[in-house]
Amino acid sequence: MAPIHSRTAMTWARRNPATVLLGAAMAASVFILLWLTRDLTFLQDTWDLLINRRDPSVDSLLIPHNEHIVLIPAAIEQLILRVFGMSDATPEYVLQSLMLAAAAALLFVYVRRRVGDWLALFAAVLVLFLGPAWEVLLWPFEIGFSGSVLFGLAALLALDRDDRRGDLAACVFLSIGLGFSSVGIPFVAAAAVDVLWKRRERGWRRVYMVIVPTALFVVWYLGWGSDAESHFSLRNVLASPRWVFDSAALALANMLGFGESPNLGPVDPPWARPLFVASLLLVGVYAYLRRPRLSIGFWAIAAAAAANWFLTAFNAFPGRAPVSSRYQYMGAILILLLLANLFAGARPSRRVLAVAAAVTALAISVNVVYLKDGRDSLRVQSEYTKGDLAAIEIAERTIEPDFQLGAEIAGTPTLVNVFADEYLTAVDEYGSPAYTPAELTGAPDYVRKQADIILSQALPLSTFTMLGAYRAGGGENCVSLPAGESEQREVPLSPGRTRIELAPGPRAEFSLRRFATGEHPVPTEGAPGGSVTEVRVPRDDAPVFSWYLQVDASQPARVCR
Repeated sequence: MAPIHSRTAMTWARRNPATVLLGAAMAASVFILLWLTRDLTFLQDTWDLLINRRDPSVDSLLIPHNEHIVLIPAAIEQLILRVFGMSDATPEYVLQSLMLAAAAALLFVYVRRRVGDWLALFAAVLVLFLGPAWEVLLWPFEIGFSGSVLFGLAALLALDRDDRRGDLAACVFLSIGLGFSSVGIPFVAAAAVDVLWKRRERGWRRVYMVIVPTALFVVWYLGWGSDAESHFSLRNVLASPRWVFDSAALALANMLGFGESPNLGPVDPPWARPLFVASLLLVGVYAYLRRPRLSIGFWAIAAAAAANWFLTAFNAFPGRAPVSSRYQYMGAILILLLLANLFAGARPSRRVLAVAAAVTALAISVNVVYLKDGRDSLRVQSEYTKGDLAAIEIAERTIEPDFQLGAEIAGTPTLVNVFADEYLTAVDEYGSPAYTPAELTGAPDYVRKQADIILSQALPLSTFTMLGAYRAGGGENCVSLPAGESEQREVPLSPGRTRIELAPGPRAEFSLRRFATGEHPVPTEGAPGGSVTEVRVPRDDAPVFSWYLQVDASQPARVCR
């Protein structure tokens, strides 16, 4: 006979199949996200939190990032840095995947209270595998978005209690949500509507749960946030209705798997707007036939949706279009919350549930592809990151402290927050996430090529040409490159100074490589015939790996150490 606790668990599972499946979906989501991100390192804006805010202070925690408050993400990043170091980014990927799973669980509870277990399960699963929102699901810096959503949903559930403890909890959750990012503002708007709606029943004493988080945010804005760059403009205000319509349409279409870009282009499906209009018509017909009583929950979420989309529209600029991946997560959740409140109390038939299950399964099968595409994009950035940072570490002896990995030399625009001095200091304290020189030799071709380009400028390599200085005859420690063969020859260089003695004739081109193969990605200015060019190669921290010089010339030349 099975133990009593085993029989009790089995009985509970049979009575709550949707909850059991939710647990399985959450576990699967965490597993898939961690598997997809297993080879990724710290990316993009994360570097601002890692190295530019390495010494926590009031200012370093409260300075905005792209006009967002990042108080809690910055504090979390510093905690992870001190506990786990900087050699492995896995802890922040684990935390992000767990927070996303927790947010889905809260969404499930919220929706279940209104439309039952199964529709709540479908809503949570759609969010767990929301491929078009791959930036939020796969990039831990977006913990600001996911944290605001997580605690915003917790605040909505606290408001459902409709008592003093619920109000106090909502106040705390809203304040925490705003500490993650400005995405917490829409949930404060939802709480404000709840207070206004219930003022006759419960009075104005509960208004504190809106005033406290709002006051904290205003203090932050006046002290630090007002210094951030703003893109608010009259043009954006006038264009906001179209922006909001497009955002809602794209969020619905992408959630349902109508995206069309298998290679991670802009996920702007052509059916998004017609689908959204058709959905509005169906909802209108339902409202006309059933005449549902719209609850306070519906209007609260409507206020949150309006605040989210209009505030984002007011501050729009290139790169922040409605189609942006990071906006799909919040958009999908808002739509699901609106639908849950609109259909509150409805108990769908088995046929309706079967259709909803089929739609959910089809949407997930498509959207998981976007997760893989997103991982592929981030993997390329991750490989560039590890290779570019390896170049800085190799050049540590001679690199200038203010050397910056700008997009023009890094091969990716995602390392603009990395300066040599701050990065190398962080490496000394917390370890390195970069490739070792040996690992760099096995990196993809494009990574090794970019590492050579960065090294040439970080060391830096330099040349000096003396016109007319060529002298016939050989010298010591010289390698002769006969005419007509030089373009097929390369010569290894040792640290120090090397001369290229070019016989009279046409202009020659000199280029170098180190970790790259099959090409010489570091060009020089070249030299005219009859000249002597001196190449200077500083010593660095990878002495085993030589530079190689290629001389592209139609006349004889000598390379002398």
